[in-house]
Amino acid sequence: MTPISIAFLPLTDSAVLIAAREKGFAEEAGIALDLVRTTSWATARDRLVYGQVQAAHMLAPLAIAVTLGLSQHPAALAAPFKLNVNGNALAMASDFAAALDPDPVRRLADPIAAAHDFAGAIGLHRRKPVIGIVHRFSCHALMLRYWLATAGVDADRDVTLRVLPPSLMVEAMRAGEIDGFIAGEPWGSVAVAEGLGEIVAAGSRIWQRGVEKVLAFRADWIEAQAETIDRLLPALARAAIWCDDPANHAELAELLERPGYVGRPAAELMPALTGQMVLRHGEPPVTVPDFMLFQREAANFPWRSQALWIYSQLVRWNMAEADEDNERRAADVFRSDIYRRALAGSGLPMPGASMKVEGALSTPTAVGAHEGALTLGPDRFFDGRAFDPQDVTGYLKGLAAIPPD
Repeated sequence: MTPISIAFLPLTDSAVLIAAREKGFAEEAGIALDLVRTTSWATARDRLVYGQVQAAHMLAPLAIAVTLGLSQHPAALAAPFKLNVNGNALAMASDFAAALDPDPVRRLADPIAAAHDFAGAIGLHRRKPVIGIVHRFSCHALMLRYWLATAGVDADRDVTLRVLPPSLMVEAMRAGEIDGFIAGEPWGSVAVAEGLGEIVAAGSRIWQRGVEKVLAFRADWIEAQAETIDRLLPALARAAIWCDDPANHAELAELLERPGYVGRPAAELMPALTGQMVLRHGEPPVTVPDFMLFQREAANFPWRSQALWIYSQLVRWNMAEADEDNERRAADVFRSDIYRRALAGSGLPMPGASMKVEGALSTPTAVGAHEGALTLGPDRFFDGRAFDPQDVTGYLKGLAAIPPD
């Protein structure tokens, strides 16, 4: 058996790693999987960079930021496998949410109107709203910035963004230290269940099938351990298929519930798995289709175009310099070549291309694929814009042309 240690955070989107270990997929591939529970993304990053673990459940933008030298302890990282798409939610304290559209279903259905309501509520609040984010370099934070900017809100001026580990968000809200937070599940659902806040936006409605967590490795390790990677990734793909099957959701929630994993009641974990989300305490759940995907529609495939969208946002918010070298290095973090090599012969369909125009699909669309037929689901951004990875500069110029409200 080949031992592999992977750092993870107690989140619902760690499910594929937990299923790979607990359901025997890793063991069948000859891998002794050791999952190391970690409370913050900074610690997960450091464990990986300093070689305490071989891989990490990681925020996709953090993997790119570490590679570009934007985060502490720069190192070249590689992400050959996405662990999920979407799965985060913005929860705001009840007093703030009271200034928004009173119908929480309408808020979710119309993100643009909700963003404008949010902008208006800022001036009515008792202070500049303090919003918890899990890391500066997270898709959650980038989506929040993008969403607010549509309504003329400058996240660096009009709100205060405070970095906290996901598992501490609810307690910080209870203590009045933050007015809301955007984080991966189950923490938004926990805030709702405890009557502290309401879900006012969902990542899956800001960017359908948007990139979330990846499995990151040090680039030098992944190149030296090709045979191990070629056994690990198919095992994870099988685990992801198991996680996506609705027949397994109750059992998956029971696995995640264990203290060594997420450690929250199954009732708080099921909403993200089923897409049946309670938006306000005491109200019935509403269906949020495709709230989080683990495998279907090539969810695990590391699109280089998605890495470049992340890069574009880092440039947009003055976190990274715009230059050709940074653009190339960012795209190179998402290793679609390794994914294809490891999954060759698995029978799983995979995209024939490594980049696509992000946000261009409004309906399920058949695309060219290796090893079978592949249909991709809608991947629209809430504002209808599309991101052409061949023209990052043009995309950013288009965003800059949007006048603030």
